Amino acid sequence: MTMPPHPPLVIAVSSRALFDLEWENRIFKTKGLEKYRQYQRAHERTLLKPGPAFPLVSKLLQMNTILGEKAVEVVIVSRNDADTSLRIFSSIARYELKIEKAAFTNGAPNHSYLDGFKTSLYLSAHLDDVRSLLKAGFAAAHVMGIPAKRSKKPDTELRIGFDFDGVLADDESEKVYQTGKLEAFLRHEEKRQGKPLGPGPIQTFLKVIGALRQRAEKKGKKNIRTALFTARSAPAHNRVIATLRKNGLIIDETFFLGGRTKAPFVEAFKPDIFFDDQLTHLAKITGVVTAFVPYGVVNC
Repeated sequence: MTMPPHPPLVIAVSSRALFDLEWENRIFKTKGLEKYRQYQRAHERTLLKPGPAFPLVSKLLQMNTILGEKAVEVVIVSRNDADTSLRIFSSIARYELKIEKAAFTNGAPNHSYLDGFKTSLYLSAHLDDVRSLLKAGFAAAHVMGIPAKRSKKPDTELRIGFDFDGVLADDESEKVYQTGKLEAFLRHEEKRQGKPLGPGPIQTFLKVIGALRQRAEKKGKKNIRTALFTARSAPAHNRVIATLRKNGLIIDETFFLGGRTKAPFVEAFKPDIFFDDQLTHLAKITGVVTAFVPYGVVNC
C-alpha cells in the first residue's frame, strides 16, 4: 500500500465508542477501578461487541483498500490504562481492523494529545470529554446507540448524515431563533440572503470526507454518500446553499423540512452515523447510530 501524496484523514475514537463496554463501565462505576481491571484481565480473550462508532470506523478503514493507499487512520484515545487495553487490541485484531496507534491516559483528560495525532474528528461515549474538546476548538461528538447487525452481504457504502445549524454552521441564526422565535429568525435570514454562515464544529470533517470521496470517484468508486437534514425551509434555505458553496462542501441529499421531525427522513437514509446538536431531535430517531454535538446556544 503506497503512502498518499497528502496526509490521511485521522479519526480518534474512544474504546467505549468503538466497542460495547457499557457492562464494563458499570463495573467501574459501581465497584471501582481495581474490580474493573480484574474483570478486563479475566476476559481478555472475550470478543467485545461492536459499539456505536464501529460501522463508521470499519467503513472508513475500508477506504484504504479501495484507494490502495493509507487514506484513513484511526487512533484509539481512551481513559483506560495500558494494562486493561489488551482486550481492546485483541478485539481489534479479531475484527481485522487496521488500527495501530493509541493513547491510554489512565483517567486523565485526553484532548491535549489530539493535535499530536492531527485529528479531524474525535468520537467518544464520554460526554464530558466531548464538551471539553468542543470548547478547546476540536471537532468532537458523543456517539450513542447500538449499530444494526451487519448484513452477510458486504456493504462498503459509507453513509453520513448531518444537521446544519450548530453542526456544519455556527449558531448565529440559532441565537436569533432562541431569543426572538420564528418571526425574528425569518427576518434575520431574509436580510442576510446569500451571506454564508461561519463554520460549525463538524464542518471540517465533512470537507475532508468530501475530498476522500472525490479521490475515490476518480478511481471509479462511488461508495460515499452524504445527506443534510435541516429544520429550515424557504427562504431560510438560501444561507444553507451559500454556506455549502463558499466552503466547497459536497452534499448528495438535502432536506429542508420546515420544522417537521427529522426522524423518518434520517431513518430512511440509513446513515452509519447522524450528527445533530439537539438531543430532542436525536431522541426521536431509532435504528440509527447518532452523534450528539453539544455546541452553541442550545447547549449552554
